[in-house]
Amino acid sequence: MEAIGWQKESIINRHGLKLAVLLRAAEPVEKGGGAGLAEEAVSGQSVLLPPLVIVCHGFTGSKEGGGGALAMADQLARRGFVTLLFDFTGCGESEGLWEEITLSRQVDDLGAVVDWAWSKGYRRIILNGRSFGGTTVLAYAAADRQIAAVCTWAAVARPLRLFSGFTSEKGNLSGPAGENISFFDGTGSICLQRRFFQDLQRHDLPGCAARISPRPLLLIHGSADEVVPVEDAQLLFDSAGEPKELALVKDADHRFTDHRQQVWNLFFEWL
Repeated sequence: MEAIGWQKESIINRHGLKLAVLLRAAEPVEKGGGAGLAEEAVSGQSVLLPPLVIVCHGFTGSKEGGGGALAMADQLARRGFVTLLFDFTGCGESEGLWEEITLSRQVDDLGAVVDWAWSKGYRRIILNGRSFGGTTVLAYAAADRQIAAVCTWAAVARPLRLFSGFTSEKGNLSGPAGENISFFDGTGSICLQRRFFQDLQRHDLPGCAARISPRPLLLIHGSADEVVPVEDAQLLFDSAGEPKELALVKDADHRFTDHRQQVWNLFFEWL
């Protein structure tokens, strides 16, 4: 049985795989007390649709975010926003193989989700992504002008440099794309295909940040991030055009442990 206000959906990506989706409906808010409703024409009828926040989880993560994404969506609902959570291919409840992950594949998945949302009549779409999910939303929004605004948490600006540091390959990109190589994330060893690293060469994240303008961009990063250097946030901010904001959360680590509500409040105020 689905929780009140939540519904499950599935979206087919361009490879024919099902992406698992959770949609949290907006709740009524007092006039002037939350997000403005935009009147849109859908299927010949005029309907009122609230803004939609699409949330992208991090590397090896899932749409629920250990429960944090669900709780944030409930708070967004009380502010008049619809929230869409989904699992990237090979993650959580979505179909596919995780070890075949690439940034380009995640951008394609996000495109399928945005297209689905657009087909349902949502016209004010805000993207929110954490860590590698933040990298994904920057890469996607740079090319899709229908996205209204972008917010990232601990986004990776130099992914090839970062991820190569977790392998014994150290940036060696030659060899078969489908060959598995070991990846050490600090908690254990996992396998990634070499195409993951080869694909990262195609993406210029500071350049993507520059193409978000004139749409609003909010970059949130922990000052004590032990995974993604705070310099990545500064690089993205310096590359981006206006309007832009950089919020450094004092003493926060990569997961924003003990700082979750503070990050949410920054996000809510910006929205």
